[in-house]
Amino acid sequence: MKKDIHPEMREVAFKDVTSKKIFIFKSTVSSDETIEFEGKNYPLFIVDTSSESHPFYTGNFSQAKADGRVDKFNKKFGNFDN
Repeated sequence: MKKDIHPEMREVAFKDVTSKKIFIFKSTVSSDETIEFEGKNYPLFIVDTSSESHPFYTGNFSQAKADGRVDKFNKKFGNFDN
């Protein structure tokens, strides 16, 4: 392998701004911000959603309508007689 071309892999703190939950993962993402978490300093990366706040994972996911494409078509064009 070539030297000095690979990004540095290190532990990074990912903070979900919605739920305020912090996750520690190994990553190559760069950040100027840091945070102290459980007595250790980590680079901080802010995320909008995670498994803690996304409606699909929290069970708050609601579907607008369960109508399929065929039902929608029949409602729209079902009154035409040949």
